[in-house]
Amino acid sequence: MASSKEYLDFILEQLSELEEITYRKMMGEYILYYRGRIFGGIYDDRFLIKPVKAALAMIPNPIYETPYEGAKDMILVENIDDRIFLADLLNAMFDELPIPKKKSKKK
Repeated sequence: MASSKEYLDFILEQLSELEEITYRKMMGEYILYYRGRIFGGIYDDRFLIKPVKAALAMIPNPIYETPYEGAKDMILVENIDDRIFLADLLNAMFDELPIPKKKSKKK
């Protein structure tokens, strides 16, 4: 089941306290970026984030879900109505998120 654009728009609105939130559509789902770093995504209309230490500290009893078959488990964010919590969560996670690899230019 693909995610709806309406659910993506809702999550983006909830994250509007933060600057530089972007997304990329991929196979009916949405990969989410904060300041250029992947932090999670929308999968089957579920908001899932990477299970980094800061996220685990802020979500003490996480529910792990698989975004798609063969993928690593991610944390389901249930508290999606609290914009301040979401902003604090992403700010706490940022330093632990992988820096994107530079794309090499093909010759």
